[in-house]
Amino acid sequence: MARNLELHPDRLLPADPSVRGLARELYASVAGLPIISPHGHTDPRWFAQDETFGNATDLLLVPDHYVFRMLYSQGVALEDLGVRNKGVDPRAAWRLFAERYWLFRGTPSRMWLDWVFAEAFGMGVQLSAETADLYYDTITDMLATDAFRPRALFDRYNIEVIATTESPLDTLEHHAAIRAENGRADGWQGKVITAYRPDPVIDPEFEGFQANLDLFSALTGEDCRTWTGYLAAHRQRRAFFASMGATSTDHGHPTAATANLSASEAAALFDRVASGNFHSSDAELFRAQMLTEMAGMSLEDGLVMQIHPGSFRNHNAALFERFGRDKGADIPMRTDFVHSLKPLLDRFGNERNLSIILFTLDESAYARELAPLAGHYPCLKLGPAWWFHDSPEGMKRFRHMITETAGFYNTVGFNDDTRAFLSIPARHDVARRIDCGFLAELVAEHRIEDWEAAELAQDLSYNLAKKAYNL
Repeated sequence: MARNLELHPDRLLPADPSVRGLARELYASVAGLPIISPHGHTDPRWFAQDETFGNATDLLLVPDHYVFRMLYSQGVALEDLGVRNKGVDPRAAWRLFAERYWLFRGTPSRMWLDWVFAEAFGMGVQLSAETADLYYDTITDMLATDAFRPRALFDRYNIEVIATTESPLDTLEHHAAIRAENGRADGWQGKVITAYRPDPVIDPEFEGFQANLDLFSALTGEDCRTWTGYLAAHRQRRAFFASMGATSTDHGHPTAATANLSASEAAALFDRVASGNFHSSDAELFRAQMLTEMAGMSLEDGLVMQIHPGSFRNHNAALFERFGRDKGADIPMRTDFVHSLKPLLDRFGNERNLSIILFTLDESAYARELAPLAGHYPCLKLGPAWWFHDSPEGMKRFRHMITETAGFYNTVGFNDDTRAFLSIPARHDVARRIDCGFLAELVAEHRIEDWEAAELAQDLSYNLAKKAYNL
């Protein structure tokens, strides 16, 4: 029997009626604010070419590692879901998903997807084996219409700006096309910017690193087999990214390790990693040195620096060999920040014109390390609960563990950090509801005034992200 799909208007708000009333008022004041999406992984090609998304499987299943990692954990082969398998029947893949939708009970993916199904596509019954074909046909038919093209959805959900993330080796042709469109009086005016993600040419253990150095040389005209040429190439590409709208860089390192080597030591280290004959300790030290080098360049050019450490990438070696990166096999790790960041902070920590946003997958570091660090150093801010913790309970833990020491204004609001385009408004809705509930509880406990909560709701939903990312 098909069951109704209904989104309760008070979902995620506090259960206590006396607190829920205030939370409801706060949420109503921010629910319609524009979306600032300052960091994510959507494809700029979507907005440059504005083509239809295809079918339900192409849009909602194949790109979303949150979804297929759960299915894989329950024995569903990624090939059968259409991952790196163009030959699969997309309807059959969707049926596999629908038949197992119950696996997502209690997860943020269920909450985001139900929002997309109900709000974006108007579905009134829950996804299940019984309704699989109804969902597939309805969504696929709607995706073929102009109202569901990327630019129309961007406008429909009141996205003020969205940042994608590209490698220094990317030519940014799609961003150039978007900017050309923006420049025409009759063109689409949506703001889509890039962010500089140099991991493929900074991490010596990144697959293809040696070839990437040569591509880096060819693209910039610098000799990226020399330390000075390599650094010059980064400065050149950073300037190009900034000319394409970038206001930030992003660094996905295994750890938060930083180093502050002398120029001669750094050059000797680079020679080792560029030769291909290096130890894993050299790779870690080089990544550490490059975080400090990137911080120095951010002080020069004003790009906000984001550090996303603590993920054991591609933990499933066999899966990585068959399917490549970002297939749901990344696992959080314990992460040290106090000792790891000290070399960088010794050099740049007191710079008021430098902005470094820290993220973590190690929640044990929130109160012990991150909040005290951000509550002291002028250059540091804390990014929101990230990845595995971008969830109702994760957001609550983040606020409870960092607010007393770092306050609200050493944080940067919310960013969705997603590849799944339609989950962006869903995720922002969740964050706004959780934050409004947290603020309502502070008012009920007489820790802040109601007018302060109203100001904070606006800041957490919109103002802080816009300010932190210079948007």
